[in-house]
Amino acid sequence: MISENGYVLIIYKDKRYFKKIEAGKSFHGIGGVINFSELIGIDYGVRYGSYEIYEPTLEDVIMYGLRRETQIVYPKEAYHICFKLNIRNGSRICEVGAGSGGLTCIFSRMVGPEGRVVTFEKEERHYKNSQKNILRFVEWNNVDLRQGDIMDFDENDFDAAFIDIREPWLILDKVRSFIRKSAYLGIIVPTANQIIETLHALNSGFGDIEVMELMLRRYKTIPERVRPEDRMVAHTGFLIFARKLGD
Repeated sequence: MISENGYVLIIYKDKRYFKKIEAGKSFHGIGGVINFSELIGIDYGVRYGSYEIYEPTLEDVIMYGLRRETQIVYPKEAYHICFKLNIRNGSRICEVGAGSGGLTCIFSRMVGPEGRVVTFEKEERHYKNSQKNILRFVEWNNVDLRQGDIMDFDENDFDAAFIDIREPWLILDKVRSFIRKSAYLGIIVPTANQIIETLHALNSGFGDIEVMELMLRRYKTIPERVRPEDRMVAHTGFLIFARKLGD
């Protein structure tokens, strides 16, 4: 049921809008005006004039709800990351580079209320933005967001770790000390030369190394002319995975 101060996803043709429901306010779009007071108390999944009104999913939150100050990890990579890192209910995850907090929110959902996500963000501006996004959208009190250089922290016994910073090879030894033996490390970088530097650094202390790129192509849903969409989100990052080897 739609509640005051809750969120809705509004769809008009191929346009999507993520909005907070506040009494007395309204949404003005191509398909007309939506008075939010009229939505309070009714079920999600309804038509309102030319619009469709849905309960937002976590994907909707990441793609349309977060305030972005950094490039986010897209859902097409995020859920594969969770799969590869073997994240499950109760897992303890270390994330280096919270950015805008999108992947942090997904990690929080995946580890559940019994799990823990410790995420580090060095830049104060990004830290403050990710803090707002996490407080706004995370369901459980299972995220520990810390500001500062990861080299200044000491942790251990994480089930997995993920790095999203410009020069991940500089902190691999530190992150390796955080995770248990056989645990997965995941890394995302945008360019091939970053892969090369990272692979050199992974040769010490890690094995089972993989590099991959994920593509997602959507199709038009018009029965008379089903074909690929004219535009797509193509390259968003290279994924690197490795597992910790004992000394």
